[in-house]
Amino acid sequence: MPFRIRPYEKTDFEVLWRLDQICFDPLLAYSRLELAAYMRRPGSFTLVAAGVAEESDNARHPVLGFVIAESRRTTGHIITIDVVPEARCTGVGSALLQQAEELLRQAGAATVALETAVNNVAAVSFYKRHGYSVEKTVPGYYSGQLDALVMRKELVTGQESAISP
Repeated sequence: MPFRIRPYEKTDFEVLWRLDQICFDPLLAYSRLELAAYMRRPGSFTLVAAGVAEESDNARHPVLGFVIAESRRTTGHIITIDVVPEARCTGVGSALLQQAEELLRQAGAATVALETAVNNVAAVSFYKRHGYSVEKTVPGYYSGQLDALVMRKELVTGQESAISP
């Protein structure tokens, strides 16, 4: 499934909000106001994964997923990653996460954290495959009803990961 990652455009908002409603239980999904607020937070950015059509195809480039992240000094935060069900396990989520981590690293973040519902086995597995580890559990994080796992990853630059002689 070919796609490209591009910066968010204001005209994407309604599509992204609807995608969030599809991806998450009503207890977890953001309201329009919440989603807009996260996108406007200082230090935040939104990236969109859009399908790539053939040059001869005049069809719209469908949104396959998006990520919202923010930089807080030396710590990055992944606010949400949403991928349409048909595009899961195709590399869209991984590409969005990797691009977000790179932008956070460029902004000076040494670590990145995120929260995910304790019962979201697929998400926990996805993040662990990408080097995240569970730091703690926050009781009642989601609407006072569902616990969250806080997961964290060290962001290491290429030079730092090289073995010294």
